[in-house]
Amino acid sequence: MSQELQGFTWIDISVLIVYMTAVLGIGIYFSKSRMSGKEFFKADGSVPWFVTSVSIFATIISPLSFLSLAGKSYDGTWMLWFAQLGTLIAVPLTIRLFLPVYARLNIDTAYHYLEIRFQSPALRVLGAVMFMIFQLGRMAIVMYLPCVAIGNMAGISVDLLILAMGVVSIVYSCTGGLKAVLWTDFMQGVILLGGIALTLIYIVLKLDNGAADIADALFSQGRFLTARDQLIDWNNLLGTSIVVTLIGGGLTTFCTYISSQDIVQRFTTTTSVRDLTRMTIGNGLLSITCASLFFMIGTALYLYYQQRPEAITEAFRNSQDQVVVYFITKELPVGITGIILAALYAAAQSSISTGINSIATSWVMDVQSRISPDMSAHRQTRIARYISLAVGVAAVITAMYLARIDIKSAYELFKAFLGQALGALAGVFILGALTRKTTATGAFAAFVAATALILYCQFNIPSISFWTYSIIAIVTTLTVGIAVSRIQSMITGRAYHAPEGSTLVKTRSGSSAAAGGALS
Repeated sequence: MSQELQGFTWIDISVLIVYMTAVLGIGIYFSKSRMSGKEFFKADGSVPWFVTSVSIFATIISPLSFLSLAGKSYDGTWMLWFAQLGTLIAVPLTIRLFLPVYARLNIDTAYHYLEIRFQSPALRVLGAVMFMIFQLGRMAIVMYLPCVAIGNMAGISVDLLILAMGVVSIVYSCTGGLKAVLWTDFMQGVILLGGIALTLIYIVLKLDNGAADIADALFSQGRFLTARDQLIDWNNLLGTSIVVTLIGGGLTTFCTYISSQDIVQRFTTTTSVRDLTRMTIGNGLLSITCASLFFMIGTALYLYYQQRPEAITEAFRNSQDQVVVYFITKELPVGITGIILAALYAAAQSSISTGINSIATSWVMDVQSRISPDMSAHRQTRIARYISLAVGVAAVITAMYLARIDIKSAYELFKAFLGQALGALAGVFILGALTRKTTATGAFAAFVAATALILYCQFNIPSISFWTYSIIAIVTTLTVGIAVSRIQSMITGRAYHAPEGSTLVKTRSGSSAAAGGALS
């Protein structure tokens, strides 16, 4: 066997094949239920809340986290951990501000809320199109990262890995609908957690002094934070600091929870606020725990190679994202390598299948329904399957392209992209929920202003941290949306009031929504 394949044998390949066959089998199993229409898009109500919670976790925690976060702590400190800790901000905001509204309105998609709240089909279509563009880009990045890392380290064709991942995801997304995606996500989430734990335990056992070495590195050797990592950068309040990273990371996650169809679609599976709350809290706990394990693995790997400098090669020096895969393919025992790579594949496939299904759902429910409002459930499902196929193929092609260009950190690329694509859109959701007199015109103006400002900051003010994009977007959207709506009301002499139940405030008839206040 060649040197490149040392530590990655036919046994490991067999484990990967068994995993992918099992995933495909689940998809085919659920395709036999012949769900159509809203059951295809929202499941049939039989999926337990904890399965959906793990599905949300598996969707959010992608290979971008598995590889990039560990790579960050290997290469430096735990500064980005505070962005993950921001989930403690995102979860209570989501539970208090949006889950009661979504449950009460029984929305079909995230962007259905925009149409109900602002009485604007055009705003619904805009939100859907923005999401679909964002999700397609995310899917390509998620597919690219593990495949290029595994391919380079194990000597396997990157294109072949991308193609295999894409084909399996497309098959069970097209055939089984959301129910198949939720159950496969659950299985993949469990595999991911097991793989992470197994990796960390193995590394710790190989360190000279075990966990004591990690504790010493974190708190005595500056591997947690350094003197350069400031709580607040008083010279540049919007630059990188612990507070900005924490708040910006929290609001970025919050934006994802409330306006990204792949997450909101899980919220549409039930109208029980209790189950929705359980889903969100469960996902938050899983996400923080898992992210902490990722950073711990990175620090442990740093110590592992410090104690074994002869094991370091040039294979991963130029890409911090590949250190974990290098360790998996070169250092782990035969068989264990296959299990961990299956976990890595699981992280990618859960995100990809979710992306395929959520784009298909959004296209049919948000866009196609405007063109053909009287579609039968059978036709809706058939169109969704065609869209799923097209989206999967497009993601595969885009991932193959990304594998041919140089990207230092896919995690930073994705987060910057996320801040641009969803920050302004999420601001419109927040505008709708927190105010009762803002109009569709105000919402459109706010979206344009926030998007323009984020793009200006990115290309003209590099000193601003990309973690501030969501903060800037939300503040700009609220400010412009309220101002334009008031100006519109003064010019037309008409007062606009949000439909009953679509905001957090009491309606004109006196019925009460969820607790909360209004800005306008």
